[in-house]
Amino acid sequence: MSKGIYPAVIRYNYTMSAEFPDYLDVDYTDGEGETPADYPTIQDKIEKAIEVTKRGLEQYENPAVMWTGGKDSTLTLYFIKEVAEKYDLETPPAVFIDHFQHFDEIHDFVDHWAEKWDLDVIYARNEDVGAYVEEHDLEPGDDITISELSEHNQHHVRDLLEYEEETFPFLLDTYVGNHLLKTVALNDALEEYDVDGVISGVRWDEQEARADETFFSPRHDPDIYPPHDRIQPILQFDEAAVWEAFWNFVVPDTVEGYPEDGYVPQSADDLPEGLTMADIPVSPKYFAGFRSLGSEVSTDKTTEEPAWLQDMENTTERAGRAQDKEDLMERLRDLGYM
Repeated sequence: MSKGIYPAVIRYNYTMSAEFPDYLDVDYTDGEGETPADYPTIQDKIEKAIEVTKRGLEQYENPAVMWTGGKDSTLTLYFIKEVAEKYDLETPPAVFIDHFQHFDEIHDFVDHWAEKWDLDVIYARNEDVGAYVEEHDLEPGDDITISELSEHNQHHVRDLLEYEEETFPFLLDTYVGNHLLKTVALNDALEEYDVDGVISGVRWDEQEARADETFFSPRHDPDIYPPHDRIQPILQFDEAAVWEAFWNFVVPDTVEGYPEDGYVPQSADDLPEGLTMADIPVSPKYFAGFRSLGSEVSTDKTTEEPAWLQDMENTTERAGRAQDKEDLMERLRDLGYM
């Protein structure tokens, strides 16, 4: 079993630019102590998102946006595209963490909209684990032998996580699996591409572990992760506001033929005439009843209703995701995940 993990014992030994973050002018306290209630209208939320996005694109030399194909990161990407176009700023590349357990529909969605929106996508993968899985024809839940992985991955498992077993299951719902497949893949990509600002779609209301985040959040310790900042334009959105933004702004602004004043479909068959799900920048999994998108083996739909029609006040957004226990999220965030 894994032992307790404390940041004091973590040693990544990433390099840091001598100038970072001296060239930045951002307020790391912006958003401190706030909640979505401090931005009561959808316009309030959008205006703040635009403000944070613009500052992020202007201040950072090599920003990148985290994109999962989910609603939050796609909304964030929408703000980036709109702000970049309006203020003649460069659209940064998107980082997609491929943990080898995505729904096929997620890959298809990301590939489709990356091409349609002319996005550069960095596919962050733990190639060593992926090669092992392919060579041994593993299925999720099968064991991976730690001694057969690279020194880099063994270092993370033995020295950083202090995990003592000989194997671990090929699953995201475990500390080792999640760390190697997500956090290591992300941090290695940030270092490879010298990313100084990670624009992410986390929200205050999403998890207790994210409730104290600020709009510009420093990650400067090279012993833990490649030094960078997190730029978080949609902290102030709650789940309902995300969907309100999609059907009243994102979709009408990006889909030709969609009603300009917005329209909320009741099902995949209830789209405006001439349009199909392939025309809409909303994952088909949401139409199918999923509220939150994780791995194929750990995520279930909550009902048959589309996500935006479900009872968001009295049910939990991530109820269908097995991995999202607060203690696991806290530890993953200590190691550099979102």
